[in-house]
Amino acid sequence: MNIFQQSIPPMKQTLTNMLGWLDLAAKYAETKKFDVDTLCAARLAPDMYPLTKQVQAACDTAKFTAARLSGNTPPVHPDTETTMAQLRERINTVLAYLETVKEADFATAEDRMVAVAWMPGHAVKGSNYLTQLQLPNFYFHAAAAYAILRHNGVDVGKQDFIGHIDFVKM
Repeated sequence: MNIFQQSIPPMKQTLTNMLGWLDLAAKYAETKKFDVDTLCAARLAPDMYPLTKQVQAACDTAKFTAARLSGNTPPVHPDTETTMAQLRERINTVLAYLETVKEADFATAEDRMVAVAWMPGHAVKGSNYLTQLQLPNFYFHAAAAYAILRHNGVDVGKQDFIGHIDFVKM
């Protein structure tokens, strides 16, 4: 499996699954008669990001992975979302961006040297950038967003996190 297949399709699937979690959160809020946007500020612990920032971070990780490994410039998002509708828009914007990235754009991704702003004067090989930083970071923030919703009573389960699986009959 090449570096494109290891990154972009699974990130797209998880971001799509995240939209489903937000749908379930809206249904839960409607049933319990509270404003779903209240969940945007929810967090698991005082020193952890709230739901809004977890979603933003997952989206940023996906778009930076795609951009840096393909040698492109990622779209800019000002991180101003405060509502579930705005979080949905952010996810959809990133999904649309990921659709523009093609497998051929990753031809040199494995050996591409990737610089990150928080380590001035340093870079990391593309394959290590993906496996040692971006995938763990992406799934950390996605799992935290999922856990925040679950912790607050939203009926999300393991299958909602995993999403669609292409089983074949044997």
